[in-house]
Amino acid sequence: MGNELDFYGNIRTPDVRMLYDMSEVLFDREWLISAENMELYYMYRNLYRNNSEHELISRHNLRYDITIIPPRMLGREYIKTAGHYHPHVPGTELSYTEVYQVLEGKATYLLQKQEGDMITDVMVYNAKKGDCVLIPPGYGHITINATGETLKMANWVYRDFSSIYGTIKELSGGAYYLLVEGFVRNTRYQDVPPIRFMDVMDYPELGLFAGKDMYELVNDVSQLAFLGEPQDYSSVFEKAIAGK
Repeated sequence: MGNELDFYGNIRTPDVRMLYDMSEVLFDREWLISAENMELYYMYRNLYRNNSEHELISRHNLRYDITIIPPRMLGREYIKTAGHYHPHVPGTELSYTEVYQVLEGKATYLLQKQEGDMITDVMVYNAKKGDCVLIPPGYGHITINATGETLKMANWVYRDFSSIYGTIKELSGGAYYLLVEGFVRNTRYQDVPPIRFMDVMDYPELGLFAGKDMYELVNDVSQLAFLGEPQDYSSVFEKAIAGK
């Protein structure tokens, strides 16, 4: 099988997202009618360097993943992930969070906050190699590769939940699509706010710094507690949402 990933000597095969898996969330419906099914991107889940780190990561209910998104156009739209939300942490009104880091290439991260039937905030980060992007509670997110090079990114996430894809799928994608000519609104949404274009930042409180491999947080997994206990990190998420 092709597309294996060598992660510190561990050879891993991916879960593959196919075009037809994404048919409900694409902008260019006319193109899709005649498009053949194809591989879009590759997801390598639950990675670790060695058995002791695997045991440590598992004991703390964490997961480290890598996703590889080759450059491709989906008709008029740049290639993207399917997009999802996270469920609430039991006993709280906050959803689980996640953090991404670009390992190769560049990424456009679209984050949208839904309250009831309304989208109340849309943020976009343009991230380069080494940058980290934090997903605050309540935000769904989509990753877009709007370049001519392969995007390779990593994420840390709490492992004890399943992502929610249906909400975005039911509305034919995120609140905005990214086309060659720029972002356009998804008219399936009502009263979508304008995009806030955000600067990436470091999060010293979480041990997240641009250019520092965030996998190394395995050496101090207490710094990843925010993934499963966002209620204890309100000031960090307020900083992320405010952009300063």
